[in-house]
Amino acid sequence: MLNRPSLMLSRNGSFRAENLGQNALAMIGNLCFTLFVVGVLVFTIIAATYQPEDPLFHPSSKITTFLTSDSNATFKTDIAVVKTGEDFVASNQTAFDTFINITDVDSAVVSTEPEEVEAASEARDCRIDDPINCRDPDVFHLLMRSAIEKFKEHHFYRFGKPVRGNNDSSCHMAWRFRPKEGKAAAFYKDYRSFTVVRSENCTLSVAGIGDYHSGGNARKRRGRRGKNREKDREGFEKVPAKLEDNPIALPEVGETVNDALPTVESESSFSQGKYLLYSGGGDRCKSMNQYLWSFMCMLGEAQYLNRTLVMDLSMCLSKIYTSSGQDEEGKDFRFYFDFEHLMDSASVLEQKQFWSEWSKWQKKDGLSLHLVEDFRVTPMKLADVKDTLVMRKFGSVEPDNYWYRVCEGETESVIERPWKMVWKSRRLLDIASAIAARMNWDFDAVHVERGEKASNKELWPNLDRDTSPEALLSTLNYKIEDGRNLYIATNEPDTSFFDPLKDKYSTHFLDEYKDLWDSNSDWYAEMTKLNNGNPVEFDGYMRISVDTEVFLRGKKQIETFNDLTKDCKDGVNTCTSAS
Repeated sequence: MLNRPSLMLSRNGSFRAENLGQNALAMIGNLCFTLFVVGVLVFTIIAATYQPEDPLFHPSSKITTFLTSDSNATFKTDIAVVKTGEDFVASNQTAFDTFINITDVDSAVVSTEPEEVEAASEARDCRIDDPINCRDPDVFHLLMRSAIEKFKEHHFYRFGKPVRGNNDSSCHMAWRFRPKEGKAAAFYKDYRSFTVVRSENCTLSVAGIGDYHSGGNARKRRGRRGKNREKDREGFEKVPAKLEDNPIALPEVGETVNDALPTVESESSFSQGKYLLYSGGGDRCKSMNQYLWSFMCMLGEAQYLNRTLVMDLSMCLSKIYTSSGQDEEGKDFRFYFDFEHLMDSASVLEQKQFWSEWSKWQKKDGLSLHLVEDFRVTPMKLADVKDTLVMRKFGSVEPDNYWYRVCEGETESVIERPWKMVWKSRRLLDIASAIAARMNWDFDAVHVERGEKASNKELWPNLDRDTSPEALLSTLNYKIEDGRNLYIATNEPDTSFFDPLKDKYSTHFLDEYKDLWDSNSDWYAEMTKLNNGNPVEFDGYMRISVDTEVFLRGKKQIETFNDLTKDCKDGVNTCTSAS
């Protein structure tokens, strides 16, 4: 028995002398791996719990230094500034989740410089009927607090400095915001009128806040900017927005619009330029979707060739959008799209102006023309052309005369359609934002497409039934709470069709807001001026644009072909996995 352990050890080769080195190495390896795992765990815990210092939670002296810093703001870290005559901005404007809270404004008041506090105290020796000094920091803070407290559905990112309003007790102030909920991707601007009253002890208070865009004196007036301008004055990139049919990006809403045509600086600048022009073609009077698809091909080729695009601003509106039921000439690109942003983003020149300059300098400066009459001549083959003007001339045979044919085939992988260069008209977007503001930005939206599709049972066998009032009530019952504001974007001409929904929801339609584009509206006045004194009809495509934009501003968005029916948007057997 005494020899049994030694016998057992001798049978186990792992403890033999020749194996001791290997065992030691294995133990050291295991120990090192264990230490590595422990280190990773400690680092992970520290990274997950560490919070960088926030200057807003520093002592008041540090807050003062932070808020009154004169250092230049950058795109990545645009600092908050609370100083007489300057704006109040969120500390990091590149993140949507960084916005101004009421506590930030209160902190700014606490951190005011001592001499400013003394000046404010001296200002309290006042009379009740003294005019309100809208530039006073105390007034600025009061207006900011009032706006944040009233508009609880908003996240505020910047407050502009207040200015005098329409009378001695009125101040106008602008701000940048986004709705707290919903899928809207753009920043919006509002500017409102504040009625400020002074009590007997000189305490100031806000007695009322005006309607959307009622503070016109605070609206920024923008001058012309060149192609290679800097980012907008606050350092923001524009955020692409999802659109139902075309991926056109959204501009920042709420600024004045400059529709002035680009100017030719001199003879030498014109003669030294290189140009691209599309002439003729079958895209005219077609749907706006086809026009945009072709226009983007043309713009993409101009970008690829590094040439100035010569474009015809006149448009023919397809009969599918007109009240007359006929194609209508005489429309203007600027009615529907943001021409100012296009000029800022790309090198473009209006066609009539181009030909005027061409006729002046062609012979004198030896300007040359390269004519292309076959869409199969690819942009790649034109890259080395030295002539002043490359003109593509399209014939009369459809579909070979469609502009978008240039970007088919091998060109498709080379030419990128620059969608971010084309935005919807700011005037139309302002109407959409005004509608959202009247619902306090607190509404849900449903898109109900009916019209000809609902009548065509062969291509859309279920659409008529699935968009009936009864079916809508059943579907929306599980998606939208009772009593909510419900905006219905629809092509159904008779809105009384949706009356059964009024028992559960507060329904709203585009035509409820006709005052935003009638003869007394700002839109009407600005469009008439743009159209050389001739009134402009709020046509079918404008209605679609505004309807879509209001829909996109809803907190919940219910779509026809994704949520209401299993029918395919383009008819039977056309559904894709993406839809």
